[in-house]
Amino acid sequence: MQTPSSPSSERSPALPHPGAARYSDLPQFPSKAPLPFRRTIRRHELHQIVPLAETTIYEMEQRGEFPLRFRLTPRCVVWDLEEVEAWIESRKQDSRSAKLRTPIGPDVRQRQYRPVR
Repeated sequence: MQTPSSPSSERSPALPHPGAARYSDLPQFPSKAPLPFRRTIRRHELHQIVPLAETTIYEMEQRGEFPLRFRLTPRCVVWDLEEVEAWIESRKQDSRSAKLRTPIGPDVRQRQYRPVR
């Protein structure tokens, strides 16, 4: 007769602690949603997660660089939280792998000097 295995033997390996070598390999957001449904977020929640201006988010949506909003009702606009988290994770990975190269400031070689009166 077989005895049921103990729950501790079926556990997944322990997660590494912050500062450990394998900790930086973990994704910021879990790959599976803990809830059985997809969560949507409204504008004020989006601004708590993504600290960008409203116009910046809108322009990035138009260029296809940010998850698109959609309407639940004529007056209620929401974003899919899973898409926003995936976007943040991709930006994080791009930044760490140095693929995302943005200039630190404006190109000073293009300055136009005006004479002082």
